[in-house]
Amino acid sequence: MTDATPRRIRLDALAFGGDYNPDQWPEEVWHEDVRLMREAGVNLVSLPVFSWPQLETSPGVYDWEWLDRVIEVLWAGGIRIDLATATATPPAWLVRAHPEMLPWDADGRRLEFGSRQAYCPSSPVWREHVGRMARAMAERYGQHPAVALWHISNEYGDHVARCWCPESAAHFRRWLEARYGDLDGLNEAWGVNVWGQRYTAWTQIEPPRRATGPVNPTQLLDFERFGSDALLELFRIEVDVLREVTPELPVTTNFMSLFRELDYWRFAEHEDLVTDDAYPDPADPHAHVPAALNYGLMRSLKGGQPWLLLEQAASAVSWRDVNVPKAPGRMRVDSLQAIAHGSDGAMFFQWRQARYGQEKFHSAMLGHRGESSRSFQETAALGRELQRLAAVRGTRVRSRVALVVDWDSWWATSATESLPSQRLSWLQQTRDWHAALHALGHPVDTVRATGPFEGYDLVVVPNLYVTDAAQAAALEAYAVGGGTVVVGPFSGVVDTTEKVHPGGAPGPLRALLDIEVDEPWPVADGSVERIALDGARYDAPVWTEWIEAGHEASVVAGFAGGVLDGRPAITRRSHGAGTAWYLGAVLEIDGLVAVMRRALAHAGLPARDRTDPHLEAVTRADDRTDYTFVLNHGPRELTLDVPEGATDLLADGVVAARLVLPPLGVAVLASPRASKPPFITLSDTTE
Repeated sequence: MTDATPRRIRLDALAFGGDYNPDQWPEEVWHEDVRLMREAGVNLVSLPVFSWPQLETSPGVYDWEWLDRVIEVLWAGGIRIDLATATATPPAWLVRAHPEMLPWDADGRRLEFGSRQAYCPSSPVWREHVGRMARAMAERYGQHPAVALWHISNEYGDHVARCWCPESAAHFRRWLEARYGDLDGLNEAWGVNVWGQRYTAWTQIEPPRRATGPVNPTQLLDFERFGSDALLELFRIEVDVLREVTPELPVTTNFMSLFRELDYWRFAEHEDLVTDDAYPDPADPHAHVPAALNYGLMRSLKGGQPWLLLEQAASAVSWRDVNVPKAPGRMRVDSLQAIAHGSDGAMFFQWRQARYGQEKFHSAMLGHRGESSRSFQETAALGRELQRLAAVRGTRVRSRVALVVDWDSWWATSATESLPSQRLSWLQQTRDWHAALHALGHPVDTVRATGPFEGYDLVVVPNLYVTDAAQAAALEAYAVGGGTVVVGPFSGVVDTTEKVHPGGAPGPLRALLDIEVDEPWPVADGSVERIALDGARYDAPVWTEWIEAGHEASVVAGFAGGVLDGRPAITRRSHGAGTAWYLGAVLEIDGLVAVMRRALAHAGLPARDRTDPHLEAVTRADDRTDYTFVLNHGPRELTLDVPEGATDLLADGVVAARLVLPPLGVAVLASPRASKPPFITLSDTTE
């Protein structure tokens, strides 16, 4: 098998369970755990994520017996295992024997042992031991029938995403030499004639530590790329070992949703199953909206294949300033939202709530009160409910809209202070564009800027600051072929070496958009610019641009007031059989909803006339059946117009054309697959 033919998880139902840490409990508790797991419907647990010191007690001395017994107890209870390689953090004996493997921060301070991820990703000592431990685990347990999946490390980059130690510096130099070939190539790429930064020997180059002033932006961007690649190399060491020893078993590592530090497009290429850890904040009434974007990314990383929510909280977490518990029903709707968006299960951190350590106040499926705890009662009810949804396992989400996610542009616009404004946020812009589409009723996939775009009627590009010819060509070909593309501000500005494109923005996107950006016009703090669209005015509090529209571009909206009064703000160009739009401002959500409504109509897609941010509808489907999840994330009842005659899998009944969903209510409507996915709208009777 190759990376292109993913191995499937060894599980014949939706996954339900959580992280299990039996080494924190006496052995008699294990049997009680399995009894309660069976009662709750648990069929998968993750272990032993942080147990390296208990498994290898000193160099080369292993104690497997306790884990052998745990695995047998679980397997006897019919529970499969997402088996971790236990390499999430090093044991103390390894750190003390090799203190040089500890990471450094940007100020040159070595970070001490005492938390987790106490390692430099580039350390050859760490890499050697990681590969050895993975091999030991694979040889010991790789043939056990309980093992459903390999779980490599844990949340790469969560605590140490970048390291500035001497070993990382040497690795960075090797990475740069491989990228640029020689110093002339590096000096040209980095534009070193600015501020006298020319290098005449590789040893003169260091990671971008704290300096006397702004650091070269290309050096900063390359260090972000390098940091992601260094962790990817570390991941691949274990992938290669596991595929050598257990070629039939799938591998994963748990992602952390839309996470800046790691280019998940590249990580996902080397794993069989995408898994995610998601912790939307219960104190935020709209946390489900960015969660939907995160899940859109997860299902898109491997071309729409089902993924798995590997961690979430049953109630409160332990790491926010204020850790608000989940209200009754919130855990259920959060779990079913992930399944709606393509997850083939709902897993938690963790099974049994810890009594000590840093996470003793983090909620669990089985709370401190045991089976009397609210969290156990609610998770057990969810486990029973998931059995009703067995038919959705393996199905795929139907989406006609895609959003471009590009890590180079994210890194480049957030790593440097040498930009026209520090108020322009790639992440916030991306979330806001998604939120507008979410409000209008569309689940959104994500794509690279080079596609593939097949199957989508609308592609939106909130920001593509770093743009190359291949990306521009792919977007242009999509438009020529009949697609609708919407490009956001500050796109097409620089190439992959942070050089402004000849003629300025939009650089290689010029042929697609037929505009010129004469000058970015960021908005001063405390000020607001406005655009006029369809008889209404919308605020642009962060960013505007001086745009010149070409002969082939029509002006859809202009600025209203201020220096840019009357100048183009939104343009549209008919391009082949399709259309390319450009939005030269950062708009607040009501303005984005208006723009996306226009774009959806132009693409031939429906949009809700009335919007409610708490309403969400997502359809998963196989060849014969649509499974439409309708979710009410809000505190009040919603009345919805839905396709008549569908069967609600959660209620054992046929629904009428008007569906009433209580607060935090969910329906899963099964109906024969239609040419277009069902479109759910608010009924006129909803207040």
